[in-house]
Amino acid sequence: MNYQEFEDMLKSKAQKIDIELKEIQIKQFYEYMRVLLEWNEKINLTAITDENEIILKHFIDCISIKKYIKNSDNVIDLGTGAGFPGIPLKIVMPELKITLVDSLNKRINFLNELVNKLELENIETIHVRAEELAKNKKYREKFDTIVSRAVAPLNVLTEYTLGFIKVGGKLIAMKGSNARRRNQNGKRSNKCSWWKNTKNRRNNITRHRYNKKYNNNRKNKKYTKRVSEKSRKTIKRADCVIEVG
Repeated sequence: MNYQEFEDMLKSKAQKIDIELKEIQIKQFYEYMRVLLEWNEKINLTAITDENEIILKHFIDCISIKKYIKNSDNVIDLGTGAGFPGIPLKIVMPELKITLVDSLNKRINFLNELVNKLELENIETIHVRAEELAKNKKYREKFDTIVSRAVAPLNVLTEYTLGFIKVGGKLIAMKGSNARRRNQNGKRSNKCSWWKNTKNRRNNITRHRYNKKYNNNRKNKKYTKRVSEKSRKTIKRADCVIEVG
């Protein structure tokens, strides 16, 4: 795929989700794809290697959550892998401060080279497991938004995020098409607490809000599920959890 074809497709798909890309951002995405495919021959970064699919299933998918994030947010991407969704968000929202976390050092090496090539600022990469980083006071309760893409079931993910999120912050969990089935695994937790959620069918987005006023709105109580007792602390801390699938 040459640059012009890439530009036309990326701009067209982004416009469909109300995102207008600048020329420099398109060039950054094109370089991102080039470096991703180059490194993917050496280490396993993605099973998606078709250029059209990379645009749609990686780039567009990641920036689709832009509307839930403020430019002033301090964001942490847990289990970022090849930089998804953190780096695409950073490209379309340059003002963001982003921390990328992954447990595999080879991926961190790739991300460091990518960040340099794209000339991104206010972005940090950390080689560590999320549960270990949560013990570091430098990162405890420091983040407005936590993003995570296809990392763990929601009941497990909320436990990972407990130490990072500010009071009133939010967790955005990006899931696949089988997200509902994975959610049901949460019902198997030994210590459980009920919580409510609603589904926005138009955007295929599941929102979870925890303030009393929202939970007393019977119109929105469409179904319930369970999470562990530890996860309930995250629920109290977060203003909402947005699950995208």
